[in-house]
Amino acid sequence: MRWPPWLAAWLAWAAGAGRPAPLCGSGGLCRAPLGPNASHPAPGHCPRQRGAAELCAWPLSSESLLDTFPVDATQENYVRNVRNCIFSVVYPTPFKSRVRLVAVSKEVLENILDLDISVKGTSDFLQFVSGGKVILGSVPLAHRHGERWELQLKGSGKTPYSRNGDGRAVLRSSVREFLCSEAMHYLGIPTSRAASLVVSDDDVWRDQFYNGNIKKERGAIVLRLAKSWFRIGSLEILAHSGELDLQRRLLDFIIQEHFPSIAMNDSNRYLEFFSTVVSETADLIALWMSVGFAHGVCNTDNFSLLSITIDYGPFGFMESYDPNFVPNTSDDERRYKIGNQANVGLFNLSKLLQALKPLLDPRQKKLASQILEGYGERYYIRFTELFKTKLGLLGENEDDNYLIAFLLKLMEDTKADFTMTFRQLSEITEDQLKELHIPEEFWALQDLGKHKLFSEWVTMYLLRLNRNKGDSDTKRRTRMTTVNPRYILRNWMAESAVQKANLNDFSEVQLLQQILQHPFQRQQAAEKAGYSLRPPAWAKDLKVSCSS
Repeated sequence: MRWPPWLAAWLAWAAGAGRPAPLCGSGGLCRAPLGPNASHPAPGHCPRQRGAAELCAWPLSSESLLDTFPVDATQENYVRNVRNCIFSVVYPTPFKSRVRLVAVSKEVLENILDLDISVKGTSDFLQFVSGGKVILGSVPLAHRHGERWELQLKGSGKTPYSRNGDGRAVLRSSVREFLCSEAMHYLGIPTSRAASLVVSDDDVWRDQFYNGNIKKERGAIVLRLAKSWFRIGSLEILAHSGELDLQRRLLDFIIQEHFPSIAMNDSNRYLEFFSTVVSETADLIALWMSVGFAHGVCNTDNFSLLSITIDYGPFGFMESYDPNFVPNTSDDERRYKIGNQANVGLFNLSKLLQALKPLLDPRQKKLASQILEGYGERYYIRFTELFKTKLGLLGENEDDNYLIAFLLKLMEDTKADFTMTFRQLSEITEDQLKELHIPEEFWALQDLGKHKLFSEWVTMYLLRLNRNKGDSDTKRRTRMTTVNPRYILRNWMAESAVQKANLNDFSEVQLLQQILQHPFQRQQAAEKAGYSLRPPAWAKDLKVSCSS
């Protein structure tokens, strides 16, 4: 069964047997009066401290999902093929050992979940985010500002869809997901979010590189959020199994909940839905490319129908520019290399169209095929727009595409660092470029400058900058530093944080979390840590795989 796990711990209270202890002592939702903002209990009315009171008063609801779709009638939690339903009721499997809260996202807690940051110090919060306790009605979160967020505990145990897995996540992969999903948000890339990271002393066994070398690791859980976790695979599996009525119901639900511009009484609503997903997928992958991000496993189960970045596994930010960069060492065929991500996006969208075809009439099928044919142009236009912005170019010029391609070729030949080449072009002055005087601190540009055609490119670039109407060198540099990050989550940085975390030193996890919230701003702590310097030599030997 390829249906996404949906870590259905949040389907609590939909059925009775085997649930963990409820969060409130009364066995249900805390009935404390609400305070003036209609979100938090009035002071003094909850039997617990403020943070716990806020958890009890969350406006949670399961109706939107559970009343819309059939739920698996089988209550036992074992791996099996599941049909004629969307969800299975599965309660989290608590860790047996002690659990520690490693990190939280203040923005997620306060701005999305309506919790005061003080809640992180409560036992109830720790139990909630580690799968030890559940909250009444905790499927999607109905936010007081009218938004709905769906919560998942990644690593909270087996589900009927776990196949041969144990349903657990290990510390190294959880650190990477927590940091990268938040880092991508601050880079301006649509993404799922991470609220918390919890580590245990439970043993989890992993063959990290699938070479028979099984090692003991520590179990961890990430509480992650998204407006929806439905993926292309969510529709694909229903079409494949012939459950067309359920597929239609699911599709109508997704459109109604997440595509408000599409009228539900429109006979072309599925066509409009497909057109939107095609365009937004092209935009998302272009954004990935603009920051050198390679997802690592771009199958249909990892492609969101809302076109956000989900399921952070063997991802990687490209360092030396290389279109063949593959972050996942188990991707022997290099299928998901960074230079192939746009093509893989097209392949996945073709699979989505195949799943939708039983719901389309002949005219709509033809139009949908034409929409899919326009994917490449949409991607190319968006890619070009982003890279023009990275280079500080204003207006239109017929040679802009050539200027971009020329630079990328020089970077490929010299193995120049992708992130820092663009960042240092943002910081260097036009006079320094004109004189080909590259200060030592601009190490990536010095690498690029070794190319025999570098001076030719610089001449072209400076001529193009002179065509920016109403611009100045100061304005250009200011503009470029707002789109070209100085700090990204490089593999060596994540690995350093993981190694310390394995020794119960979470200081670098927390430092990286802080630094990556402001990736475009020069930060003293980041400079001291060497996050903008040439990657250390040992970083070249780092490997990540699907198990990480």
